[in-house]
Amino acid sequence: MMKKILMVTETIGGGVGVYVTQLCNDMCDSFEVYLAYSAKRKETPKNYKRLFDKRIHLVEINNFGSIFNVFNVINAIKELKNVEKRVNPDIIHLHSSIAGGIGRLAFNGKKSTVIYTPHGYAHILMGPGVKSTVYKLMERILGRRHCITLTCCDSEDMVAKTLCRKTAYIETGINLQDLSASLHDIQIVRNNEFTVFSLGRICVQKQPEVFNKIAELVPEAKFLWIGDGELRNKLTASNIEVTGWKPRHEALTMAKGADAFVLCSRGEAIAMSLLENMYLKKLCLVSNVMGNKSVIKDGVNGYVCNTSEEYAERIREAMNKFPVELSEAAYNDVRETYNTDVMKEKFIQFYKNL
Repeated sequence: MMKKILMVTETIGGGVGVYVTQLCNDMCDSFEVYLAYSAKRKETPKNYKRLFDKRIHLVEINNFGSIFNVFNVINAIKELKNVEKRVNPDIIHLHSSIAGGIGRLAFNGKKSTVIYTPHGYAHILMGPGVKSTVYKLMERILGRRHCITLTCCDSEDMVAKTLCRKTAYIETGINLQDLSASLHDIQIVRNNEFTVFSLGRICVQKQPEVFNKIAELVPEAKFLWIGDGELRNKLTASNIEVTGWKPRHEALTMAKGADAFVLCSRGEAIAMSLLENMYLKKLCLVSNVMGNKSVIKDGVNGYVCNTSEEYAERIREAMNKFPVELSEAAYNDVRETYNTDVMKEKFIQFYKNL
């Protein structure tokens, strides 16, 4: 008899959605997999059901929403309890803060082993404020529940140890077959200037004001932000181009033609954009925060920076002499550790040993 795993996620869009979809599909050969999810978010792919292996049992939850809406929370708890009763899973794996919060209220860990993966703690990613203080307090309270917090890297695990009783971590990986296939037809278009770029939503977590300061300090380089967001007005330097959202193929074309990737975020679990650009052999410069510092070792496979001036200094050095050995080391790290083949085997062993 295969063990039954009930995955629970509030979203199947964005980075968490990609992670959960990959994990569900990878576990099908070894476990009976159920997924309780919400499809209400605008980033939900239109054809999302086609992304899942046909052996996966999909169960839509109608009341997932803000954890600050008491009625939503109560109704979502009821739905999840009904799913647990019907499925009778051996393992329940909660993904992200909302599913993790509501799920830890719904499941007491007596009938099933409960696991929670935050995918980056919300109170760190959103920066200081009343809302982040509330999220942190909730993590401390819910951390007392019968649950294992399974993070995506060792530095996130260190944060988890301050908030809950039982922790473990399995490094996030990217699907190298899919990425290689996406890159197959892309022709490199070299820029005349040394090009530095970032990728994704322009939001508080990604600290666009830091990226802007770096651009101001290195006016001789070209800076790109591939994406868009509510803090686009923070990118004011004359040498920054904001491309807006681009289809994946076009975004990869831009990335492949650039020289250096900057990720100056407040915190990450492990950013898939970072792993992809390591595989693309870009020089990666990251902030010295949760997630980033687990993957990039300063001066070994990239640079870890504390100030805008440090980023600028390293970029100027690379413009003078590109550190090929760092980008090669980063590429090898992805091939050896940060890929879904390795991640799959670690998860199978983790689940079986519970």
